[in-house]
Amino acid sequence: MISAPIHVLIVIFLVLSAGGQISAAGDKPETEPVPAAWPEQFHALLLMNKSGSLEVVDLWYDWINGRNFNIIQKQLGELSYDLEWNNGTSFYYTLDASKSCRTVHFEVGILRPNWLDGANYLGQRRVNKFLCNVWEKVDFLWYYEDVITKRPVQWIFYTGREAHVMTFEVGAVLEDEKWQAPVYCFNKEEKNSE
Repeated sequence: MISAPIHVLIVIFLVLSAGGQISAAGDKPETEPVPAAWPEQFHALLLMNKSGSLEVVDLWYDWINGRNFNIIQKQLGELSYDLEWNNGTSFYYTLDASKSCRTVHFEVGILRPNWLDGANYLGQRRVNKFLCNVWEKVDFLWYYEDVITKRPVQWIFYTGREAHVMTFEVGAVLEDEKWQAPVYCFNKEEKNSE
């Protein structure tokens, strides 16, 4: 016959062993998370950093109308504009006295809302006080998404350039008249293709 103290120890051991297995199973997701598709329209304010070179990017994404707009303020520098269309045409310009504009045609248009489909899940990391799921997209970009809200927190490009998402407004739309490149972008003869 087993004495009461040993019997209690065996029961405690079995309970603790089972509890450890339950918590271990609870820590590991049954399936890998999938990144949320981008909303069809949103506005985000981004802080960009590449080795101390800082920019604030005012990003307007409008998949419904086939356009993406980055208004870029370099630290203590010029304000520039990057207007992208789904037909692959992009305009890079300033609105200052220089009236500079460069038109580039890319093979593809703006990012689709589901552009992260097929990304490689890397696990969870803590970034700027947020617990994030992290994905890698074709050795080009590491994308960090808040586990709870599914909103983007940060992405890091292969070049080391980091984008920190400061605000993210789903459904926000920039007025149509602001999407027009200046007339001097259409007066130039030379255009680049990439």
